Amino acid sequence: MGYDDCEDWDDRNMFADPGGKSALRAASKKNPRNLPCPNCKAKNRLTPADRARGYQCDACADRAERGWD
Repeated sequence: MGYDDCEDWDDRNMFADPGGKSALRAASKKNPRNLPCPNCKAKNRLTPADRARGYQCDACADRAERGWD
């Protein structure tokens, strides 16, 4: 593994599901998962970093990608 591979690994750790399909950011003390989804209004679905990026929860994102919204 080269130096660049290590940097990529660190970048993936900022995600809630590193290597998965979710774009949501990982929760932490400074970035708690304490905000509702703007679409379905489900509680505790997003972090402040997710909201700043205009994200929705994974379930709503999956429905939108399938054309169910």
